[in-house]
Amino acid sequence: MNVIVFSKRFGKARQFELGRPLAMTVTIASVVFVLAGVLFAGVQLGRGGLLLDPAAQVTEWGAKLEQQRLEVANARRDLQERLDALTSRVGQMNAHVIRLDALGRRLTEMANLDKGEFNFDSEPAVGGPEGLLEGATVAAPELTAMLDDLTNQIRDRERQLSVLESMISTRNMSREVVPNGRPVLQGWISSHFGYRADPFTGRNAYHQGIDFAGPAGSQVLAVASGVVTYSKDRFGYGRTVEINHGNGYVTRYGHNSKALVQVGDTVQKGQPIALIGSTGRSTGPHLHFEVLKQGRAVDPMTFVRR
Repeated sequence: MNVIVFSKRFGKARQFELGRPLAMTVTIASVVFVLAGVLFAGVQLGRGGLLLDPAAQVTEWGAKLEQQRLEVANARRDLQERLDALTSRVGQMNAHVIRLDALGRRLTEMANLDKGEFNFDSEPAVGGPEGLLEGATVAAPELTAMLDDLTNQIRDRERQLSVLESMISTRNMSREVVPNGRPVLQGWISSHFGYRADPFTGRNAYHQGIDFAGPAGSQVLAVASGVVTYSKDRFGYGRTVEINHGNGYVTRYGHNSKALVQVGDTVQKGQPIALIGSTGRSTGPHLHFEVLKQGRAVDPMTFVRR
């Protein structure tokens, strides 16, 4: 077998002679190579055909879409449950606001305060420049508006109730520490405040209190809350109890048969502090009652009549 090779470089042809076995081997190798190439190309084309099969691709996409649809449905259901829980909580908060409003109105009426100052029937006034917060998220508009409204109402009610409580406490405290009422359960006024004839000398003398004649041993009551500053015998007054009520007020109880409190004791309005007697400069069982304001005796009748 002769093989002729042409070369452009040398400009001539060369001839080679091959034996029969070698020619057969080259021929077989060439055929095998061609068949292998054809087989490889067929496999690749087969694979490509499977990947590009429209029906399979549509089926795969449909499965993915169904999975995503289920995920969206689950997320929406979870969000709705959360919104339902928040709505229920808003309803509870609104009920609390209604009760706070009712309490505020009742306290305002009880304290005889100006309703214009503590108005629990109107919406709280709000204002101020808007401030933008970085990273703020937007929630459901209706629910957000409800929560903002309730928050403003609660803050307004808390402020009003706090001030109202302070005012009522101050007023109650003032009432407790300012002398008022009768210092005895039994008895009648036997001598008034001011000038009178002295019961022992008959001369004109200044009486700094009022006298309550009553049964010996009957109770003497504190006319206001305070602290006991004196509890022993005093010249002319006999066994005496004095109570400091603050704000410059002091009450004095004289001629007692027995003191029921000691110095330093805290007493409440209406609490028994002594028993009526006739100790000291006295003509019989009675209570001598004085009210001092800033150290000066004032007419106790002003406070007894309250």
